[in-house]
Amino acid sequence: MADSTRPERFFSDRYGVSSGALERALGTALARRADYGDLYFEFRTTTAVALEDGLVKKASKDVSQGVGARVLAGEKTGYAYSDDVTVATIEHAARTAGHIASDAGGAQAVALRPGRPARDLYTLPKPPGETALPDAIALLEAVDREARHHDPRIKNVMASLVVEHKLVMIVTSDGTMVSDVQPLARLQVTCIAEDGGRRQQGTYGGGGRQPFAFFLDGDRHLRFTREAARQALLNLDAVDAPAGEMTVVLAPGWPGILLHEAIGHGLEGDFNRKGTSAFATLLGTKVASELCTVIDDGTIPNRRGSLNVDDEGTPTSRTVLIERGILRGYLQDKLNARLMNMALTGNGRRESYAHSPMPRMTNTFMLAGESAPEDILRSVDRGLYAVSFGGGQVDITSGKFVFSASEAYLIEHGAVTRPVKGATLIGNGPDVLTRISMVGHDLALDEGIGTCGKNGQSVPVGVGLPTLRVDALTVGGTQA
Repeated sequence: MADSTRPERFFSDRYGVSSGALERALGTALARRADYGDLYFEFRTTTAVALEDGLVKKASKDVSQGVGARVLAGEKTGYAYSDDVTVATIEHAARTAGHIASDAGGAQAVALRPGRPARDLYTLPKPPGETALPDAIALLEAVDREARHHDPRIKNVMASLVVEHKLVMIVTSDGTMVSDVQPLARLQVTCIAEDGGRRQQGTYGGGGRQPFAFFLDGDRHLRFTREAARQALLNLDAVDAPAGEMTVVLAPGWPGILLHEAIGHGLEGDFNRKGTSAFATLLGTKVASELCTVIDDGTIPNRRGSLNVDDEGTPTSRTVLIERGILRGYLQDKLNARLMNMALTGNGRRESYAHSPMPRMTNTFMLAGESAPEDILRSVDRGLYAVSFGGGQVDITSGKFVFSASEAYLIEHGAVTRPVKGATLIGNGPDVLTRISMVGHDLALDEGIGTCGKNGQSVPVGVGLPTLRVDALTVGGTQA
């Protein structure tokens, strides 16, 4: 196999794809009065191991490869792809995408300028994809033992490790030719606790663009396990959540998923260009409490949502979306940035070569404030402290959301008291931003397990949040 640390050489050696062949293919793509065209090459190996009740339930290694050709003409997008990568199939995909997007015209010449990302956010001593299967199984077996040793009420343990090694190369009609090696690893643990006929579960995990040794450092895999077990056991003794409007305090870290879903998607360029986002037409206006500054940053080293370049070859960036309550920008890919006459932000992302890119988040979080977390909790006479979330639903057009809390507590007279179960948060994303009255100084990013879905595509992302006080949020509960 060719040197995988140099993806451009890898693709050239493996598929016989020369710069001349790529230039001709792009010229074919642009032959029908198109504005722009690109080719996206991908070679991905994925190793997945799953353990349940001490037994290996899955151990697989998959290899996928392919090329996607895209042509933009006005608001139209033509896209074609193939998992058979040859000069002929590349030409055919480019021609097909051009036919979908635009009318007949004359051939255009393209001159490529080979280059490499200006930075490397995830240089690893050993890529996770090189992990030996016995080592992966041994790690999951240690997870299973730790969970059962933690408490006899832990009856079922499910753990999975997924490691990925992806090589990409993007060539564009504006002359860009850039490649990247993108490692990714994730460990997830779910524990189910039973006691007196009651049954609850807890889930925890993490990862990022990290080597396999990341999970062993400081016994991180055992810490993830103990956290999943703790959550399951805690919920055994939880009382039914109250219902009604009350003050809600969001814990730092993973609760940033609410920010991602209820607000972040509404700041993506396509929804705003089409006028379907609640934030459309509001640039430069106040949309949140002045305590709120929201950032999307794809440049944080080794984070799950970070990339050297996005899936269109644009360097990722740190984008200020909301600054002290004022809406400053949207997340953009090439299509929407061009149509909206706005700057690129490096947020063009796709699930694989079989998908056309669209504006997506990377690592999205709110900056820290000045309040001490304990002061925020002490300020609440009656409310809910939401520490972790499970599933949720969001309507991008209206901003309305419903999220279920997987770990939450009552706040009574300024103190965190009993754990509760069955709590859901119901509200409107833009409205919630205006109800934030205190922001903690304890910003934390999640452990690195997030996956975002949009229009049928899934991509890895990161979220983060400091402790927040949200006034008058509706809580759906199960208390009679």
